Amino acid sequence: MDKSLTLDSVGIVYIKATFNNTILTLTDETGKTLCWSSCGSVGFKGTRKSTGYAAQAAAEALAKKAISAQCTCVKVYLKGLGKGRDLAVRGLALGGLQVTSLVDITPIPHNGCRPPKKRRV
Repeated sequence: MDKSLTLDSVGIVYIKATFNNTILTLTDETGKTLCWSSCGSVGFKGTRKSTGYAAQAAAEALAKKAISAQCTCVKVYLKGLGKGRDLAVRGLALGGLQVTSLVDITPIPHNGCRPPKKRRV
């Protein structure tokens, strides 16, 4: 942990769950980043980064960093539709953090860009 900040208040965890990876960021109430974790930084490569197990492992790694920064209560903001959405929240709870609120901030287009074509396998 590079920044030796003591956090007495509630931290905020942003979970960005894409179809290829899951990225978790812990910030304080002002928005300053305290620590982060992702499936790739935990040790998963390639298509294994997009699994739910990798997201849970990344969340548990972030929880360890958060506890070392004296942050035990977190608010969680979810963004994206990836597989690691729910398992990342479960991993935070398994890591020892108390989740106080859960907010979905996934951007929804109002007929914006054309979606990618369907896969034919």
